Amino acid sequence: MSADDTIVRAAFQGERGAFSETAARQLLGARAETVPFRTFEEMFDAVAASEADCAIAPIENSLAGSVHKNYDLLMEHNLEIVGETNVRVVHNLIVPADVSLADVKRIYSHPVALAQCERFLRSHSEIEVVSAHDTAGSVRMIVEKGSCDEAAIAGAEAARVYKAQILVEGIEDNAENFTRFLLLTPPHSAIRVEGSNGARKTSLILRISNRPGALFRALAALALRDIDLTKIESRPIEGRPWEYSFYLDFLGDRREEKVERALGHLAELAESIRVLGSYPRSL
Repeated sequence: MSADDTIVRAAFQGERGAFSETAARQLLGARAETVPFRTFEEMFDAVAASEADCAIAPIENSLAGSVHKNYDLLMEHNLEIVGETNVRVVHNLIVPADVSLADVKRIYSHPVALAQCERFLRSHSEIEVVSAHDTAGSVRMIVEKGSCDEAAIAGAEAARVYKAQILVEGIEDNAENFTRFLLLTPPHSAIRVEGSNGARKTSLILRISNRPGALFRALAALALRDIDLTKIESRPIEGRPWEYSFYLDFLGDRREEKVERALGHLAELAESIRVLGSYPRSL
Protein backbone atom coordinates (compact mmCIF):
# COMPACT_ATOMS: atom_id res chain seq x y z
CA MET A 1 0.00 0.00 0.00
CA SER A 2 1.42 3.38 -1.02
CA ALA A 3 1.55 6.40 1.30
CA ASP A 4 -1.39 7.89 -0.59
CA ASP A 5 -3.44 4.75 0.11
CA THR A 6 -2.72 4.61 3.84
CA ILE A 7 -5.92 4.43 5.89
CA VAL A 8 -6.59 7.73 7.65
CA ARG A 9 -8.65 7.95 10.86
CA ALA A 10 -10.85 10.98 10.25
CA ALA A 11 -12.74 12.41 13.23
CA PHE A 12 -16.06 14.11 12.61
CA GLN A 13 -18.84 15.53 14.76
CA GLY A 14 -22.16 13.76 14.53
CA GLU A 15 -23.34 10.25 13.82
CA ARG A 16 -22.88 7.88 10.91
CA GLY A 17 -24.45 9.34 7.81
CA ALA A 18 -23.83 12.98 8.80
CA PHE A 19 -22.86 15.57 6.19
CA SER A 20 -19.44 15.72 7.89
CA GLU A 21 -18.90 12.07 7.02
CA THR A 22 -19.76 12.87 3.41
CA ALA A 23 -17.14 15.63 3.51
CA ALA A 24 -14.57 13.14 4.80
CA ARG A 25 -15.25 10.87 1.82
CA GLN A 26 -14.97 13.80 -0.59
CA LEU A 27 -11.61 14.83 0.87
CA LEU A 28 -10.00 11.47 1.57
CA GLY A 29 -11.87 8.97 -0.58
CA ALA A 30 -11.24 5.31 0.18
CA ARG A 31 -8.48 6.28 2.66
CA ALA A 32 -11.02 7.55 5.18
CA GLU A 33 -11.82 5.50 8.25
CA THR A 34 -14.41 7.82 9.78
CA VAL A 35 -14.65 8.13 13.56
CA PRO A 36 -17.75 9.90 14.99
CA PHE A 37 -17.69 12.16 18.05
CA ARG A 38 -20.61 13.81 19.81
CA THR A 39 -19.11 17.31 20.11
CA PHE A 40 -16.65 19.49 18.22
CA GLU A 41 -14.51 19.71 21.37
CA GLU A 42 -14.19 15.92 21.52
CA MET A 43 -13.31 15.82 17.83
CA PHE A 44 -10.49 18.38 18.19
CA ASP A 45 -9.21 16.71 21.36
CA ALA A 46 -9.09 13.33 19.59
CA VAL A 47 -6.67 14.68 16.99
CA ALA A 48 -4.57 16.43 19.65
CA ALA A 49 -4.36 13.14 21.58
CA SER A 50 -3.52 11.10 18.42
CA GLU A 51 -6.77 9.15 18.73
CA ALA A 52 -7.50 10.31 15.18
CA ASP A 53 -5.20 11.38 12.35
CA CYS A 54 -7.28 14.35 11.25
CA ALA A 55 -10.58 16.13 11.77
CA ILE A 56 -13.31 17.23 9.38
CA ALA A 57 -14.62 20.55 10.68
CA PRO A 58 -17.55 22.51 9.22
CA ILE A 59 -16.53 26.15 9.20
CA GLU A 60 -19.33 27.98 7.36
CA ASN A 61 -22.64 27.45 5.64
CA SER A 62 -23.74 29.51 2.66
CA LEU A 63 -27.09 30.27 4.35
CA ALA A 64 -26.53 29.95 8.11
CA GLY A 65 -23.09 31.62 8.17
CA SER A 66 -20.00 30.78 10.19
CA VAL A 67 -19.60 27.96 12.72
CA HIS A 68 -18.16 30.13 15.48
CA LYS A 69 -17.34 27.25 17.81
CA ASN A 70 -14.87 25.84 15.31
CA TYR A 71 -13.18 29.20 14.79
CA ASP A 72 -12.61 29.33 18.55
CA LEU A 73 -11.32 25.74 18.63
CA LEU A 74 -8.86 26.56 15.82
CA MET A 75 -7.41 29.21 18.11
CA GLU A 76 -7.14 26.78 21.03
CA HIS A 77 -5.51 23.88 19.15
CA ASN A 78 -2.29 23.60 17.20
CA LEU A 79 -3.74 22.09 14.04
CA GLU A 80 -3.05 22.84 10.39
CA ILE A 81 -5.54 23.25 7.54
CA VAL A 82 -4.46 21.00 4.66
CA GLY A 83 -7.66 20.87 2.61
CA GLU A 84 -11.22 22.04 2.19
CA THR A 85 -14.36 20.85 0.45
CA ASN A 86 -17.86 22.16 -0.16
CA VAL A 87 -20.78 19.80 0.44
CA ARG A 88 -24.13 20.48 -1.20
CA VAL A 89 -26.67 20.18 1.61
CA VAL A 90 -29.83 18.41 0.46
CA HIS A 91 -32.40 17.86 3.20
CA ASN A 92 -34.83 14.97 2.87
CA LEU A 93 -37.82 13.81 4.88
CA ILE A 94 -36.83 10.34 6.02
CA VAL A 95 -38.98 7.67 7.69
CA PRO A 96 -38.75 4.01 8.66
CA ALA A 97 -39.99 1.55 6.05
CA ASP A 98 -43.70 1.57 5.18
CA VAL A 99 -44.48 4.93 6.82
CA SER A 100 -46.43 7.43 4.71
CA LEU A 101 -46.58 11.21 4.98
CA ALA A 102 -50.14 10.95 6.30
CA ASP A 103 -48.82 8.86 9.21
CA VAL A 104 -46.22 11.41 10.36
CA LYS A 105 -47.03 13.30 13.56
CA ARG A 106 -43.49 14.43 14.59
CA ILE A 107 -40.37 15.48 12.71
CA TYR A 108 -36.91 15.52 14.33
CA SER A 109 -33.72 17.21 13.18
CA HIS A 110 -30.93 19.61 14.12
CA PRO A 111 -32.21 23.19 14.64
CA VAL A 112 -30.20 24.51 11.66
CA ALA A 113 -31.71 21.88 9.35
CA LEU A 114 -35.20 22.66 10.64
CA ALA A 115 -34.64 26.37 10.01
CA GLN A 116 -33.54 25.62 6.44
CA CYS A 117 -36.76 23.69 5.74
CA GLU A 118 -39.26 26.23 7.07
CA ARG A 119 -41.43 26.36 3.94
CA PHE A 120 -41.99 22.61 3.95
CA LEU A 121 -42.67 22.57 7.70
CA ARG A 122 -45.13 25.47 7.43
CA SER A 123 -47.00 23.62 4.71
CA HIS A 124 -47.41 20.73 7.16
CA SER A 125 -48.21 22.74 10.27
CA GLU A 126 -50.18 19.88 11.77
CA ILE A 127 -46.89 18.00 12.31
CA GLU A 128 -44.96 18.67 15.53
CA VAL A 129 -41.37 19.79 14.99
CA VAL A 130 -38.77 18.65 17.55
CA SER A 131 -35.12 19.79 17.77
CA ALA A 132 -32.44 17.11 18.05
CA HIS A 133 -28.64 17.14 18.42
CA ASP A 134 -27.89 15.76 14.96
CA THR A 135 -29.52 15.20 11.56
CA ALA A 136 -28.24 11.66 11.02
CA GLY A 137 -28.79 10.86 14.71
CA SER A 138 -32.45 11.74 14.26
CA VAL A 139 -32.74 9.10 11.54
CA ARG A 140 -31.01 6.51 13.72
CA MET A 141 -33.38 7.29 16.60
CA ILE A 142 -36.64 6.87 14.69
CA VAL A 143 -35.41 3.68 13.02
CA GLU A 144 -34.25 2.14 16.31
CA LYS A 145 -37.58 3.06 17.93
CA GLY A 146 -39.45 1.49 15.03
CA SER A 147 -41.59 4.63 14.89
CA CYS A 148 -44.66 4.45 12.69
CA ASP A 149 -45.59 8.13 13.11
CA GLU A 150 -42.22 9.93 13.22
CA ALA A 151 -39.82 11.28 10.62
CA ALA A 152 -36.42 12.96 10.48
CA ILE A 153 -34.80 15.54 8.24
CA ALA A 154 -31.31 14.54 7.07
CA GLY A 155 -29.14 13.76 4.07
CA ALA A 156 -29.54 10.77 1.77
CA GLU A 157 -26.47 9.08 3.28
CA ALA A 158 -28.24 8.84 6.65
CA ALA A 159 -31.16 7.06 5.01
CA ARG A 160 -28.74 4.60 3.42
CA VAL A 161 -26.77 3.96 6.61
CA TYR A 162 -29.86 3.29 8.75
CA LYS A 163 -31.87 1.51 6.03
CA ALA A 164 -34.67 4.07 6.11
CA GLN A 165 -36.67 5.44 3.20
CA ILE A 166 -36.65 8.94 1.75
CA LEU A 167 -40.27 10.08 1.69
CA VAL A 168 -39.76 13.57 0.21
CA GLU A 169 -36.50 14.67 -1.44
CA GLY A 170 -34.99 18.16 -1.41
CA ILE A 171 -37.24 19.92 1.11
CA GLU A 172 -34.75 22.72 1.87
CA ASP A 173 -35.95 26.27 1.19
CA ASN A 174 -32.94 27.26 -0.92
CA ALA A 175 -31.10 24.99 -3.34
CA GLU A 176 -27.92 27.10 -3.01
CA ASN A 177 -27.14 25.49 0.34
CA PHE A 178 -23.51 24.49 0.82
CA THR A 179 -21.33 23.81 3.84
CA ARG A 180 -17.59 24.36 3.69
CA PHE A 181 -15.50 21.84 5.61
CA LEU A 182 -11.82 22.03 6.60
CA LEU A 183 -9.43 19.08 6.80
CA LEU A 184 -7.31 19.60 9.94
CA THR A 185 -4.17 17.68 10.89
CA PRO A 186 -1.38 17.96 13.46
CA PRO A 187 1.61 20.02 12.24
CA HIS A 188 3.91 18.20 9.80
CA SER A 189 1.36 15.45 9.10
CA ALA A 190 1.86 13.53 5.86
CA ILE A 191 -1.86 13.78 5.04
CA ARG A 192 -2.45 15.87 1.94
CA VAL A 193 -5.19 16.25 -0.64
CA GLU A 194 -4.90 17.23 -4.28
CA GLY A 195 -6.82 20.11 -5.81
CA SER A 196 -8.54 19.79 -9.16
CA ASN A 197 -7.62 23.23 -10.51
CA GLY A 198 -4.23 24.09 -9.01
CA ALA A 199 -5.62 27.08 -7.09
CA ARG A 200 -4.42 27.54 -3.51
CA LYS A 201 -5.83 29.30 -0.48
CA THR A 202 -4.19 30.48 2.76
CA SER A 203 -5.85 30.98 6.16
CA LEU A 204 -4.45 32.82 9.15
CA ILE A 205 -5.33 34.33 12.52
CA LEU A 206 -4.39 37.98 12.95
CA ARG A 207 -4.37 39.99 16.16
CA ILE A 208 -3.84 43.75 15.86
CA SER A 209 -3.81 46.60 18.35
CA ASN A 210 -7.12 48.33 19.04
CA ARG A 211 -6.40 51.72 17.47
CA PRO A 212 -7.86 53.73 14.57
CA GLY A 213 -6.98 52.43 11.13
CA ALA A 214 -5.18 49.30 12.37
CA LEU A 215 -7.39 46.85 10.48
CA PHE A 216 -7.38 49.04 7.35
CA ARG A 217 -3.57 49.07 7.29
CA ALA A 218 -3.43 45.31 7.84
CA LEU A 219 -5.80 44.56 4.97
CA ALA A 220 -3.88 46.99 2.76
CA ALA A 221 -0.91 44.62 2.99
CA LEU A 222 -2.99 42.20 0.89
CA ALA A 223 -4.74 44.73 -1.34
CA LEU A 224 -1.49 46.44 -2.38
CA ARG A 225 -0.25 43.12 -3.74
CA ASP A 226 -3.52 42.23 -5.52
CA ILE A 227 -4.16 39.33 -3.15
CA ASP A 228 -7.85 38.38 -3.17
CA LEU A 229 -9.33 38.30 0.35
CA THR A 230 -12.15 35.71 0.32
CA LYS A 231 -13.29 35.84 3.95
CA ILE A 232 -12.77 37.77 7.17
CA GLU A 233 -14.23 36.68 10.50
CA SER A 234 -13.82 38.41 13.88
CA ARG A 235 -13.86 36.58 17.22
CA PRO A 236 -13.63 38.12 20.72
CA ILE A 237 -10.30 37.93 22.57
CA GLU A 238 -10.84 36.29 25.94
CA GLY A 239 -10.03 38.68 28.80
CA ARG A 240 -9.96 41.74 26.53
CA PRO A 241 -13.54 43.05 26.17
CA TRP A 242 -14.41 44.56 22.77
CA GLU A 243 -11.12 43.46 21.23
CA TYR A 244 -10.98 40.86 18.48
CA SER A 245 -8.84 38.40 16.58
CA PHE A 246 -9.42 38.24 12.84
CA TYR A 247 -9.50 35.09 10.73
CA LEU A 248 -8.54 35.75 7.12
CA ASP A 249 -8.81 33.55 4.04
CA PHE A 250 -7.17 34.70 0.82
CA LEU A 251 -6.15 33.24 -2.52
CA GLY A 252 -2.50 32.22 -2.88
CA ASP A 253 0.09 30.03 -1.22
CA ARG A 254 2.37 31.23 1.59
CA ARG A 255 5.39 30.12 -0.48
CA GLU A 256 4.53 32.53 -3.30
CA GLU A 257 6.75 35.61 -3.32
CA LYS A 258 3.95 38.18 -3.10
CA VAL A 259 2.25 36.23 -0.30
CA GLU A 260 5.54 35.94 1.60
CA ARG A 261 5.95 39.72 1.34
CA ALA A 262 2.37 40.32 2.46
CA LEU A 263 2.84 38.04 5.47
CA GLY A 264 6.04 39.86 6.38
CA HIS A 265 4.23 43.19 6.12
CA LEU A 266 1.37 41.87 8.28
CA ALA A 267 3.85 40.65 10.89
CA GLU A 268 5.21 44.19 11.20
CA LEU A 269 1.70 45.58 11.81
CA ALA A 270 0.26 42.86 14.04
CA GLU A 271 0.50 41.90 17.68
CA SER A 272 0.59 38.31 16.45
CA ILE A 273 0.01 36.34 13.29
CA ARG A 274 -0.49 32.60 12.91
CA VAL A 275 -0.75 30.93 9.52
CA LEU A 276 -3.24 28.07 9.78
CA GLY A 277 -2.27 26.57 6.45
CA SER A 278 -2.04 26.85 2.67
CA TYR A 279 -4.09 24.24 0.87
CA PRO A 280 -5.94 23.42 -2.38
CA ARG A 281 -8.94 25.66 -2.93
CA SER A 282 -12.33 23.98 -3.36
CA LEU A 283 -14.63 25.65 -5.87
